[in-house]
Amino acid sequence: MTNVMPSVRPRVPHFSSGPCAKRPGWNLQALKDAALGRSHRAKIGKAKLKRAIDLTREILEVPADYRIGIVPASDTGAVEMALWSLLGARPVTMLAWESFGEGWVTDVQKELKLKDVTLLKAPYGELPDLRHVDWSTDVVFTWNGTTSGVRVPNGEWIAAERLGLAICDATSAAFAQPLDWAKLDVATFSWQKALGGEAAHGMLILSPRAAARLESYRPPWPLPKIFRLTKGGKINEGIFEGETINTPSMLCVEDYLDALEWAKSIGGLKALIARADANAKAAAAWVARTPWVDFLARDPATRSNTSVCLKVVDPAVTALSADAQSAFAKALAGAVEKEGAGYDIAHYRDAPPGLRIWCGASVEASDVEILTQWLDWAFAKTKDALPKAA
Repeated sequence: MTNVMPSVRPRVPHFSSGPCAKRPGWNLQALKDAALGRSHRAKIGKAKLKRAIDLTREILEVPADYRIGIVPASDTGAVEMALWSLLGARPVTMLAWESFGEGWVTDVQKELKLKDVTLLKAPYGELPDLRHVDWSTDVVFTWNGTTSGVRVPNGEWIAAERLGLAICDATSAAFAQPLDWAKLDVATFSWQKALGGEAAHGMLILSPRAAARLESYRPPWPLPKIFRLTKGGKINEGIFEGETINTPSMLCVEDYLDALEWAKSIGGLKALIARADANAKAAAAWVARTPWVDFLARDPATRSNTSVCLKVVDPAVTALSADAQSAFAKALAGAVEKEGAGYDIAHYRDAPPGLRIWCGASVEASDVEILTQWLDWAFAKTKDALPKAA
């Protein structure tokens, strides 16, 4: 902790957990070949959309018999499409340990109004007991809790011979953590997360088992057009060849292609994971030597290497009310942002007070290290402003 303002700022001070930092060296010239003013159904538009699907498969190492589609409304749209299209055929188990998982619970219980639902919850910083998951049910979960910094450690807890579907919101895990495809029937993510693409588009990845469910089960509720994955009782294969349900932004498509090409150029998934791990390691090294801060995730085995969530543990701060602690964390983050040294690092609005630092592959470890110096300075500055005890 120091009252001396650091002399160096991160080269790229973007640490938002979504939209995330652009890939190193990005500039607007990367989008010069975008098919602007052209139909997404024209030959050039179709080719670019198909290229985005093919590169996604290559970089994420998705099995050849899994379908990959570009869908509307970011990761939220992709998850909603899966929930509304697939659930209701059998009982459901919902896992929740942070705000986005809680959101899917709300959709299933209050919007779809499914009755046979088992809810396994854990507080921020922890995972539910995964041993209690019943794989005769459909299971909905996040791989990486973006707002808690807690991830599942691997896919070993998912039954290989399951009767239900494993439906996974993987938006803060894809391109940064190894996904066990044999254990996943549905996976979703958005372009603006781990690779720093532009927002509003989601990816939906379906296993053969999920595809079979789509063709054998029709949900009892009406499906909006943008959720419809079948036509005449058969999968609409065009969606998984780049024939999007609604009009995509070809500028955003070009940006996603640029991010994927960068990922390929540095060595693919292995290199992306290594970069995220290095960034998280830089943050962890700072936490280990800094008495006023700690991880929100209690177990090191479940700590995210992308959305690194931290709590302030200094006694002068923990003695404050919950509202005052939240105000302190926001003031700390605001002091760093005011100096242009780190943007969007405050805790998520529903999460415990603290900090959230994106450490995905598009971030540089050197920038994380510099950011921590500013956090020490900002903490000292913000603590000094607290009312002194009588």
